[in-house]
Amino acid sequence: MSAKGNCYDNACAESFFHSLKVEAIHGERFETREAMRRQVFEFIELDYNRQRRHSAIGMISPEAFEARMIA
Repeated sequence: MSAKGNCYDNACAESFFHSLKVEAIHGERFETREAMRRQVFEFIELDYNRQRRHSAIGMISPEAFEARMIA
């Protein structure tokens, strides 16, 4: 959490949760909490972390970045 008057400290977390809500949660109806947990897990582990390109690593996916670093 950011300190009083520091609006930039929380920007990464807010950006992530916005993406989660818009891409995985908004408009969905979940029968159980377990179904929602599964959807969030799949979004984070399969979509967000593996496919999304990141500006900090040259606009490539984390998987491509790691493969490049290993090779």
